[in-house]
Amino acid sequence: MTLDEGRIILDDGAGSVIPDPRILLYPRLRKSPFFWASRRHGVAMYSVYNHTYHPRHYGDPVAEYWALLNGVTLWDVGVERQIEITGSDAFDFTNMLVPRDLSKCDVGQCKYVFITGEDGGILNDPVLLRLGENHFWLSLADSDILLWARGLALNSGMDVTIEEVDVGPVQVQGPLSGEVMASIFGVGVYDVGYYRLHEYELDGMEVIVSRTGYTAELGFEIYVKNASRDGVRLWETVFAAGQPYGMQVIGPCHLRRIEAGILAHGCDITFGTNPFEVGMGYDWMVDLEQEADFIGKQALTRIKEEGVSRRLAGVEIGGEPLGTFNDGSMIEAFGVLHGGERVGEVTSACFSPRLERNIGFAMVPVALSELGTALQIQTPEGLVDAVVVPKPFVDPTKETPKQAFGPAGTV
Repeated sequence: MTLDEGRIILDDGAGSVIPDPRILLYPRLRKSPFFWASRRHGVAMYSVYNHTYHPRHYGDPVAEYWALLNGVTLWDVGVERQIEITGSDAFDFTNMLVPRDLSKCDVGQCKYVFITGEDGGILNDPVLLRLGENHFWLSLADSDILLWARGLALNSGMDVTIEEVDVGPVQVQGPLSGEVMASIFGVGVYDVGYYRLHEYELDGMEVIVSRTGYTAELGFEIYVKNASRDGVRLWETVFAAGQPYGMQVIGPCHLRRIEAGILAHGCDITFGTNPFEVGMGYDWMVDLEQEADFIGKQALTRIKEEGVSRRLAGVEIGGEPLGTFNDGSMIEAFGVLHGGERVGEVTSACFSPRLERNIGFAMVPVALSELGTALQIQTPEGLVDAVVVPKPFVDPTKETPKQAFGPAGTV
């Protein structure tokens, strides 16, 4: 073992292994509209998401977790690129993309949706915002849906325009988020309902506020238009407003999202995962009774009739405390064993500071997804015992983010 510029280098016999290699910052990868602003707060680790640099944490993910639970936090989520769908056929086209029935989505409402392929696999799981009768945004997870949507539209005969617009979101999350938002937008923001949106003009900036987030805590997202011009100014405005409330800048809090049963595309769900395998009541994400013939409808109809062979289960994992998921401690999925044979994998896992135990999601055969089933999991520290438990692990009915609230944090 040697030291190089303050970093430990391990010799595994075949050469040098740096456990925490740096990520190159250079012109080819894109920058969020808030890149230079969020960078000032001391980003300790980046990843790449939608071909864009994404701040993962600022040095102490556990401290960020407690800041989220007890106060108010600001996140750079400009990597959530906005795909805008407009035109006289925009509703029909968008309704074709997703298994949810968008006739049940009002103008001014948001929906968490799956975008499915012809085989029923989940290509993306964005938040959909309906801004008008034929005006939609898809706030993307990490996959190239712009290309998918444009390919579907080509030669379809539909009147649609599909483009990535100059819009960037930030998240304001935590129990004090309502007070911060009211100080910026006025007390009317208290009337923005869960998964609803409202348009504002803020010091010459056009923004949309939605009551959504990646935390299952009380929270909001602010989407700024003309983000390449106004992104940094919006960031500075929100951060200044948050200072009297102790606002902290953090990365995506995977500790909290795993507790909440929130999925990460590319880990918990992929192109090869269908909605019926996810569990947690996500069956309602697929409306097979609707008139629209959405992409994947035939495959999902068959899958529902035949049943699935595997399911994403919640697990409590023994052994030493795991990491925080976004600290580089989970490089690969963990193998799941039963009867000495590998039967599945843990897709996301962490040590929950609040629950004081290791928790995670495991994709396993249906027969092994029953509550109380004993498993073994291959963690970086070795083989440990695990048990299937209910998920979400905390606040399963999402009462916290849905709560009515008002001035001074009143509920």
